[in-house]
Amino acid sequence: MTLAALAPSKRNGPNPKDSMKSTWRRDRSQWGLAHYLLHFVNGFATELDKDVPVHPKTDKVPRLNDLSCHVYILLHAAWPMAIQYAYTWYTGYGLNPVAAFFLYTVAFRVNVIHEVHIIRRLGHIVGFLDGDKHERDEVPDVGVSKTLASVLLTTGVRPLFTVFLAYRRSDPITLSPWLPIELALYSIVLDFWFYIYHRSCHEISGLWKFHRTHHLTKHPTALLSSYADAEQETLEIALIPLATYAVLKLIGLPMSFHSWWICHEYLIFTEAFGHSGLRLRGTPPGTAGFLLRFFDAELVGEDHDMHHRNGWRKSHNYGKQTLLWDRVFGTVGERIECKDENLEGEVWFPLI
Repeated sequence: MTLAALAPSKRNGPNPKDSMKSTWRRDRSQWGLAHYLLHFVNGFATELDKDVPVHPKTDKVPRLNDLSCHVYILLHAAWPMAIQYAYTWYTGYGLNPVAAFFLYTVAFRVNVIHEVHIIRRLGHIVGFLDGDKHERDEVPDVGVSKTLASVLLTTGVRPLFTVFLAYRRSDPITLSPWLPIELALYSIVLDFWFYIYHRSCHEISGLWKFHRTHHLTKHPTALLSSYADAEQETLEIALIPLATYAVLKLIGLPMSFHSWWICHEYLIFTEAFGHSGLRLRGTPPGTAGFLLRFFDAELVGEDHDMHHRNGWRKSHNYGKQTLLWDRVFGTVGERIECKDENLEGEVWFPLI
């Protein structure tokens, strides 16, 4: 037997593309265009060389005020609508669909970046979940371009199909009186499709390969919320929201362009916060809260954070907007830091 035969096979070793090692923020010799663009956006979980509070699991956790989240989301959803209204009032013409796509894509991206900046500030105030054991993961050296592409895709595709399917140049800029019901059902129906797809990825071997990249991060951040392979991105960014839109249209709800836009703003707020790891007891804001509380099916940030710490067939908390379908199908995991008896105080989500 030769020495070569005794050497471990490279095929059985770790895949370099799976590395979560992150050194590039301190080493500009590695930087290319993607690095400079991520640095410009500054969507990182923490500031370099700035302390982050570290709490033992038994320290009290403050609640995140629900009203402040609603105010934040609705104000950020309103400003592009105000620009569209001002243009229509001044010119007497509806906004061209191409211009509408540009306006709402820019607004979507600006709003997400602003939320991530606020999350970073809060992280330096309240700390992060599981922070006594592990820091938040950073964008890996091997995944800078992938992260940038995922962020651009996430914040570009949703406005694109929303404009294509629902925008009508002649439609007035009004909100349907059905909007509260649309918001409630949108989160529940979307989470149904997401639950089916998500749990299937964890329990069916052939589907895990499409989801495993997203689980390379065990302590995710808002910037890593869309760190995934193209197949997963296609399902989450486009197909699941489209299926949700179709269901609401089929049951007779209007789902106008601006109603759908506001639903997207609630959705992206929850996705960023749910991957932030902030040590806050925050629930996704929405109009279904009373119903979810009745069934003990409100999702909190720790639920999805704990989901990421588990692997392939050892996971739970598959919902990303609610715990309703986890409750129905018995896949709710027990919280560690955000238990009811461990809550104290309140934090408001800042507007700026």
